[in-house]
Amino acid sequence: MSTAEDKQPHHHGNLRAALVAAGIAMLERGERFSLRAVAREVGVSQTAPYRHFPDKAHLEAAMASAGFETMKQRMETVLARSTPYSQVLTDLALSYVHFAAENPALYDLMFSISACGDDRLSASAEVFALLEETVAEHYPRVDTYGLTTAGWSMAHGLASLYLSGQLPVTTAEELDARVTGAFSAVLSLAAADGP
Repeated sequence: MSTAEDKQPHHHGNLRAALVAAGIAMLERGERFSLRAVAREVGVSQTAPYRHFPDKAHLEAAMASAGFETMKQRMETVLARSTPYSQVLTDLALSYVHFAAENPALYDLMFSISACGDDRLSASAEVFALLEETVAEHYPRVDTYGLTTAGWSMAHGLASLYLSGQLPVTTAEELDARVTGAFSAVLSLAAADGP
């Protein structure tokens, strides 16, 4: 005889994904969460999450991985648009900063040393690889790894400064202008050796 607990994963389709999404939602709402709290949020038994995550740290790692996957998808959307090559890296940086501004708690978790697991590092590496490919395509005569690292570092720094209140902007337009200005300054130097 099947129990309600056995049927719940079928109701949710993908219980693991539902638990990760619930954890992210609770995190962004500023709620304390645990595997049991996420189970309640999803509407499954308190033991159900343990089929997918041995502990909260592994759930957090999966949440961080999901954050990187979403970030990558947003960047792929930027790259799918018809954009002048001189604007592509700036648009990717804007996408990065917007993601951080819209998901501050998840963004913090994504770069937290407490988020364990190879999946998080693999998901982060995929974002870097996408950026590196884009740099190689648009700036073939510069140090691809160096410019990619600089670009990621700049976008990350701008996002972190914004989230900590240390970037003096009050509107989304001002934030975009700061990001665009910073990248224009650096990319104008790289463009001297670009196509």
